[in-house]
Amino acid sequence: MNNQDEAIRVRREDGAWWVTLNRPPHNVLTTAVMRKLEGALREAFADPAARVVVLTAEGRSFCAGVDVAEHTAEKVHEMLEAFHTLCRTLVDADVPTVAAVGGAALGGGCELVALCDVVVASESATFGQPEVRVGVFPPVAAAAFLTLLGKQAVVPVLTGEVLTARQARELGLVTDVVAAEEMEQAVRRRVEQLSAHSAAVLRLAKRAALGSFRHAFHQALEEAERVYEELMRTEDAHEGLRAFLEKRKPTWQHR
Repeated sequence: MNNQDEAIRVRREDGAWWVTLNRPPHNVLTTAVMRKLEGALREAFADPAARVVVLTAEGRSFCAGVDVAEHTAEKVHEMLEAFHTLCRTLVDADVPTVAAVGGAALGGGCELVALCDVVVASESATFGQPEVRVGVFPPVAAAAFLTLLGKQAVVPVLTGEVLTARQARELGLVTDVVAAEEMEQAVRRRVEQLSAHSAAVLRLAKRAALGSFRHAFHQALEEAERVYEELMRTEDAHEGLRAFLEKRKPTWQHR
């Protein structure tokens, strides 16, 4: 099966589905693109023969996150609904997922990667949650990182620092780090490893392994959404976004 549209490419090879972000060079997410990606993933997860879904990207970056222009007061609610629906779809999927990260995975891009089961990264890949620099915070990372990665994973959320692939592996965010020229082969190895097993058994094994995380994630994300509503009533959230769009340093009012 082959399907292609402007922003998302989907390819099926036996029991593996390859879903590719196709907005080079940085694969910035808009609300429309997130809805297309969620639809593509739902289609893949609904295939009873699917044994693995691979999330890949064209271009220099894996994904530089959600378009900052969609964080404005008029658009933020629709944007968050689309992104959080996408993330909930990833978390609730019983089909194993692999992220193939050949460049920067920042903001929403990093959160998508974190919610995949296996992450294969190029040595030149980078990971980070820079939202705090522009006066907001990442609700999905806030909800998932502590449970997935431990307390040390809260630091990048609070500082906005960007991690190398090896640092991300030490944190538990990345599974394999390989040379750029070995990426395709390394991803294929993981796909073959998973595809060798029964689709039914894989799904049940993943459901058992992730049951407690799913419960915790859904509760934590609901709380993070409530806090985000509070955030968007602060002056600094709007100042940070304005400053980014105007390409200047923000002037924080601390309220």
